[in-house]
Amino acid sequence: MKKIIVILIVLAGITISKSSYAQVGDLLNKAKTAASAKGFDVSSLASSIMGKLNPGLNLTAAQKPAVTDAVTNYLTSKSQIINLQQSDAAAYKQKQGSLFATLKSKLAGILLKNQLQKFLGMKPKTNNPLDAVSQLFF
Repeated sequence: MKKIIVILIVLAGITISKSSYAQVGDLLNKAKTAASAKGFDVSSLASSIMGKLNPGLNLTAAQKPAVTDAVTNYLTSKSQIINLQQSDAAAYKQKQGSLFATLKSKLAGILLKNQLQKFLGMKPKTNNPLDAVSQLFF
């Protein structure tokens, strides 16, 4: 009887985790479609950023999808204001700062305190378009 209960719990856990990953995949596809029209590939950029954040912050299996979701949401929102970077730099800077504050707040609820400090320490000194992580800060 105990084995049956354990098996059912494990199956339920697997089903839930597959559903979570499917939702993240759907979100990435929607973000990619919305942003690709503006020349800002959210999916590719999110993947590059997570490739640096994952080892840099030693993310746990539970943290990875949550951080991916937060980063993707941030990049999707940023894709909607990216054109301001050229046309109205002051407005872009103000809106990007607000978006980053939201990202930081979400990450504070996901990451441990030392992981959040490591994340903030990853900020490049200047904006480098070739560095994916700089897209989070600038």
